[in-house]
Amino acid sequence: VQLVESGGGLVQAGDSLRLSCAVSGRTLSYYAVAWFRQAPGKAREFVGGMSWTGRSTSYADSVRGRFAISRELATNTVFLQMDSLNVEDTATYYCATNDRRHGDIRLKEFEYNYWGQGTQVTVSS
Repeated sequence: VQLVESGGGLVQAGDSLRLSCAVSGRTLSYYAVAWFRQAPGKAREFVGGMSWTGRSTSYADSVRGRFAISRELATNTVFLQMDSLNVEDTATYYCATNDRRHGDIRLKEFEYNYWGQGTQVTVSS
């Protein structure tokens, strides 16, 4: 299973970005996927996740209402739409999945065993 993130970059506060996570070796329609982020000097934290059905999502309080997860089964790709970005959103963003077929959204880093390499998002004030 491989996950490859893309779409990061340098933006100004208030701007939007859309991250992509291309998944291979795994059919998204059977597994939950999550986004995490890690800022310098901080622990990796849960950002949001989508259930295997695609009908359920969960978000961290810090991004709820600004970020949205979607997926495109035809390309086996998951997206993280990020709006109203602020400086505190600066981090490396990772997508992740696990081996829980038909599993629900898990919030903890240790509950995912497949990770992408990450994509850097930097928000300037």
